[in-house]
Amino acid sequence: MKSKYFKNLAKGLVVAGAAFALVNCGDAADQVNNAVADAQQQYQEQQQGGDVVTDPATNPSQTVTDPAQQGTVTPVDPADPNATPTDPNQGVTDPTQPADPSQTVQPADTTAQVTEPVVGPGGEQQPIDTTATNPPAISSSSAAGSDPVPTSSSAEDSPKSSSSEAVKPASSSSEVKADDGIFLVDGKEEEKNYLEVEYIKNTADNGGGVLCYPKQLSNTKKHGVILWGPGGGSSPNDYEGIIRRLASHGFVVVATSESPDGTNRGIPALDWLAKKNSTQGDVLYGKLDMTKVGASGHSMGGLQSEKMLINDKRVITAVLNNSGAFNHAELANVPAGKTAAIVYGEGGMERPNAEGDYNNNNVKIPACLLKMTGGQGNECQNGECGWGHGSGPWGGMAATVAWMRWHLGGETFRKDDFVGSSGKYINGAILGQPGKWKGQCKNF
Repeated sequence: MKSKYFKNLAKGLVVAGAAFALVNCGDAADQVNNAVADAQQQYQEQQQGGDVVTDPATNPSQTVTDPAQQGTVTPVDPADPNATPTDPNQGVTDPTQPADPSQTVQPADTTAQVTEPVVGPGGEQQPIDTTATNPPAISSSSAAGSDPVPTSSSAEDSPKSSSSEAVKPASSSSEVKADDGIFLVDGKEEEKNYLEVEYIKNTADNGGGVLCYPKQLSNTKKHGVILWGPGGGSSPNDYEGIIRRLASHGFVVVATSESPDGTNRGIPALDWLAKKNSTQGDVLYGKLDMTKVGASGHSMGGLQSEKMLINDKRVITAVLNNSGAFNHAELANVPAGKTAAIVYGEGGMERPNAEGDYNNNNVKIPACLLKMTGGQGNECQNGECGWGHGSGPWGGMAATVAWMRWHLGGETFRKDDFVGSSGKYINGAILGQPGKWKGQCKNF
């Protein structure tokens, strides 16, 4: 009798455990979906308070599509208990105050979980592998006095996408000798992750910001800087994939905890980073080129990037992901000598603003408008459905990496990828994803 009882109990535990595991495998994807939903809501609310309002009839559905625009559409649940609210009172540490030794940056936990969704060959979203990825090894030639290089034993230490491949072996001279002198890893494929990185949460503003940089910083070159802005109502940790990707190519990335439509988060974040660059003993002391700064972000974060490009002389280029000025006039206010790109989805709610901002006749700077087409989602704008409001930072992240390597890193050969009629971001496939790019550029 007892034997039968314990057998039935064991069966029950196995079934319960399997059900629990099945529920948890979708947590990472739910986190991303919630981030996109929050960004959509705040972007739309901000738009309704602006000068130009998109006709709601062109986007009657308020459902959120998977960021890679794969699989089915999931309705937004405002009562989702898993949603992580953003504290609006989180401020950036006053850069004029002495550095607090208790706030010394600690090494990141290399067992950080993957947050980027993985898409199967049939377009279905796959469960995320929650096992830690072994960090890539740095070859013995990366000792003091030389620069870090990925080795054949390197594994990508950041969230994986279906377009990621294994890192190829590199020689000890594996550094791009860019004309402007900043460090870039030799691997030129923007679809890959290369160097192992430090990913440090709750920094920059003591309440949700992120600092991410290569674990082994260059001893011979300075690093370019990228300011990242999350979508409205979301955390920078929802964009861990693109933040890690950028840092793995050699950039130092600082992400604000939130992205207002302005510069009151971005300017203090760059000031904070500049102070670290000038503070002896800091891990970033003397490592940064603060004249080579790019800004990027998603949705409201894209608007922050555009404002930083206009108002901060340190920022020389920007990539807006699924964003665009509501008044269709901000890109025309960017000072001469700077550059900008807008990455957006064919069906995204940002489309009218992205196109209106770029097509303003008063835009005089070199700029590109890069549309993602052929997606499998059903967000719709202007008669096209597919890639939606969550497309840029996930399925389209390679475009941001390539743009920053071009405009901050001096890789002028990348101009052919963006300008002309046959470049990969003008008329090429979206690697590892369905569809293709349909881009245009002007003033180059």
